[in-house]
Order: sequence, then structure tokens, then C-alpha cells
Amino acid sequence: MLGPLVKFIRAMSSNTAPAEIAHAFAWGVFFGLLPKNNAVWYILFVLIFFLRIQRGVLSLTTLIVGFFAYLADPLLDQIGCWILTQPYMQAPMIKLMNIPFVAFTKINNSIVMGSLGFCLISYLPLFLISLLFTFLWRRYLGAKLKNLKIVKLIGKIPLVRKISDLSKVI
Repeated sequence: MLGPLVKFIRAMSSNTAPAEIAHAFAWGVFFGLLPKNNAVWYILFVLIFFLRIQRGVLSLTTLIVGFFAYLADPLLDQIGCWILTQPYMQAPMIKLMNIPFVAFTKINNSIVMGSLGFCLISYLPLFLISLLFTFLWRRYLGAKLKNLKIVKLIGKIPLVRKISDLSKVI
């Protein structure tokens, strides 16, 4: 668990392009909200390795959002039900569900479809918010945080020093 956290902190202050961090955050929210028991999640997870993104941010965001994703299930279920009950979606869904492999994607599940719909709509706003946060972190917050007395005090704790040393190795 410490590895992704260390990579996240290093990425926020490193020379990694802000867009790589922002894309990783948006994809992390996507993977965290999408149920993991379907083929869509695994196909997208494999495809993500072909993109240039910051994997530490992706891992940490996926873990955190995935831990709290059950709280969003009622909303995602309503979104999915709305999408799946639209008249223009019924004929294509019937045809898709008759294809053998497509059934493994479980896109006829309201939570899966709601997650897909919600994440596709919210990807750009999440990307822009993360881009802004990365800019603010690098410009203002990161430097000020390092100079706080409490941060310097915490830095003297042996476990924190070991984690800091680990971040230099990774």
C-alpha cells in the first residue's frame, strides 16, 4: 500500500507531465467505480498499459475510489436503469447480448452501464480538475507544505524516514 502512495507523492512533485497525472486520476476514478467482475474492466485495464500515464496515481486513485465505490452504487444503478430503458437502447442491447463474448461484459447490468455512462461523462471534468490541482500543487502547495513545522517534525519519525528512503529507491 505504501508503494502507490510514495509514487503518487513523487509524481506530484516530479517532472512528470501534468496531463499524465490528470489522465491517471481520471482513469483511476473510472476503474474504481466500474465493478470488477466483468470483462469490460479487464479489457480496459489491459488497454491502459498502452497509454502514457502515471501508474502510481492510477493505482492509488483506483484503490481509494474502489474502496468507497459502494456508496455510489444507488446513483450508478439509477443512471444505468435510465440508459438501459431508453427505447433506442433496447434493440442494440438484445443484439449485443446474443453475441457469446459480449455477455461476459455484463453491460446489461444497470450498475455496469451506469458506471460506464457516468465515467464517460465525468472523464473530462475529472481530467481538468486534476490538471488544475497538479498545477496548484507544483506552484504553491508542495513548497509550502515542505516548510511547515509539523511536516518537518513528522519527517523525523523513523518509519517516515524509511518511507522517504524507499521513495528515493523506487
